[in-house]
Amino acid sequence: MNDDHALGELIKEIAAKHGIALGRDDPILILQTLNNRLLQDNQKAQQAMLDQYKEELETISIRWSADTKEKAERILNLSLESSKVAMDQLMQAGTKELLLRFTSQVDESLNLMRYLIKNSQRIGTMNIMASCITLFAVLALIGSRIYH
Repeated sequence: MNDDHALGELIKEIAAKHGIALGRDDPILILQTLNNRLLQDNQKAQQAMLDQYKEELETISIRWSADTKEKAERILNLSLESSKVAMDQLMQAGTKELLLRFTSQVDESLNLMRYLIKNSQRIGTMNIMASCITLFAVLALIGSRIYH
């Protein structure tokens, strides 16, 4: 129905432009029919090629997306691994520094305690000697009173 209408429009257009009246059974219209058929076939072939091209682009896009995602995950994993290594190194360095400070503080405390113990021993020794001297003085005083 559409082809008949288009054919009628074509006959009117040829008559208007060229002043030639064509009938529907004119052999020149065979060329028009063939031309229309070739255009339709060509359009279908082009549409099929466009659909195939679209599928290929979608496939490539999906593959690129997967590749990009994989690369991004790889980069992220490498970054995380690097961060872990850096954190481990910082923690080890911090632990060593803390251990050195703690050891230094303990050594200082022990040295202070040794010093205080030595001083306490000296003071204790001096107190014992002073007590002995006082005892001897008291005994001497008692002894001198007994013999006098």
